[in-house]
Amino acid sequence: MPNWNQVLDEIKNSNRTDSLDFVRRKYVKKLRDLTKRNVICYYSGWLQKRGIENANINDDDKNGLMAAIHGLDRSKGLDLILHTPGGELTATESIVFYLKQMFKTNIRAFVPQIAMSAGTMIACSCKEIIMGKQSNLGPIDPQFSGIPAYGVISEFDRALEEIKKDPATIPIWQTIVSKYHPTFLGECQNAIELSSEMVTKWLETGMFSGDSEAHKKAKSIVKHLSNHDNTKTHSRHIHFAEALEFGLKIKSLEEDQNLQDTVLTIHHAFMHTFANSPAIKIIENHLGKAVVYMFNPQK
Repeated sequence: MPNWNQVLDEIKNSNRTDSLDFVRRKYVKKLRDLTKRNVICYYSGWLQKRGIENANINDDDKNGLMAAIHGLDRSKGLDLILHTPGGELTATESIVFYLKQMFKTNIRAFVPQIAMSAGTMIACSCKEIIMGKQSNLGPIDPQFSGIPAYGVISEFDRALEEIKKDPATIPIWQTIVSKYHPTFLGECQNAIELSSEMVTKWLETGMFSGDSEAHKKAKSIVKHLSNHDNTKTHSRHIHFAEALEFGLKIKSLEEDQNLQDTVLTIHHAFMHTFANSPAIKIIENHLGKAVVYMFNPQK
């Protein structure tokens, strides 16, 4: 299968006006032919177009997934290729519910490069995650406009502790804490609890379905993925070996050379599409049916 430069050359040398779409869809279909399973690519172009809000997971994505799933033989299961920075917590919950309604537990997540935050949560809802040596998941600690919920609570706890030790620090902490509105602490706590409950439930009923220790394993994994004290930052990249150590069911992409080549070629094709078009998000199946979200700088 072609590498990054070869895919780019194939696109450039094509005489078609739709060369980006044609080349990309050709390789998505090859994956379907290889696995005999349904394939949906859920891709964001946030790496090429940083700061574009709609590149994140949101409720509108369900329309793209509905279009991609319509007409598929759902008995063949789903291979979901994820490349996303994450996004809205409640939208993620709704998307996972919908996917499970369509394919039950017969969903595999492929992470060719990055599935962070809510993307990691979606991956955890699948029966297994296929990652390569270059692939990364991320912490699932919730964020509010880039502010980590765990960080806010830790800051409040530290404020209380230091004020108890030295009341003279009250003016300093008042300045720091006053940047949050009165209900923000409660919102942070609720978001942490919700994300933990969601992923625990998905792991129990999906990846560890039928396992007598499903709850114990799920709780341990969620603890690792949501422990802000250990991960330090929401952008922390969790590699294959670490994810496996956490207890997730991870399969190495390198185990099957044909599968690895095909998945990475698809990934290259998507990256070239984002770099050479106004597309900021693509949800596309192996039949070439796609919903493409475009960047409009005039808005």
